[in-house]
Amino acid sequence: MIRVLLVDDQPLLRSGFRALLDVEDDIEVVAEAADGKEGLALAKEHLPDIALIDIQMPVMDGIEATRRIAADPTLARVHVVILTNYGLDEHVFNALRAGAAGFLVKDIEPEDFLHAVRVAARGDALLAPSITRKLIDRYVTEPLHMGADTGLKGLTNREREAVVLVAQGLSNDDIAERMVISPLTAKTHVNRAMAKLHARDRAQLVVLAYESGLVAPRNR
Repeated sequence: MIRVLLVDDQPLLRSGFRALLDVEDDIEVVAEAADGKEGLALAKEHLPDIALIDIQMPVMDGIEATRRIAADPTLARVHVVILTNYGLDEHVFNALRAGAAGFLVKDIEPEDFLHAVRVAARGDALLAPSITRKLIDRYVTEPLHMGADTGLKGLTNREREAVVLVAQGLSNDDIAERMVISPLTAKTHVNRAMAKLHARDRAQLVVLAYESGLVAPRNR
């Protein structure tokens, strides 16, 4: 059973998402919150698999709530998925840097929404390749501070290669083909790199790759 926490200051939207989720046999909404502070408390109480969190809320916004969830070892298994009206805006990038596993636009189709929740719960590719490429494009044109100490020296050569390919927007199957290895081995390299770099997911791995200088942004 996938346990979901809904955090949004609009009751109508929460009701809509809950209605979609409650009819699924493998998904349970364990709690709802109207702001980030309440959402953080409920995350600690219920330990959901997924926290669907709106970015802009009163009291505590979604970015700060995400940051606090990501920083709390007791909430390490909680995957934060950001809800936004605006797509790839600066708030979304700040949320990804704070530790969000990915994001969904609120006008997403119901079947895509349910699929995304299940994908996020698996801890798999939490950002679709097309979204990862958009994330990369943003870093390509507006790179963050380079040279951050991210522990890249602890990676093997193959793990570093896998991180570079993730940062180029490749899926595990694509990485396997490029590195001439099996998809399972590719996933193993990616997962080990994530563990060594303390990256919660592929989105964070992309951020680290660009911030560390492992992958250099292209010129405009």
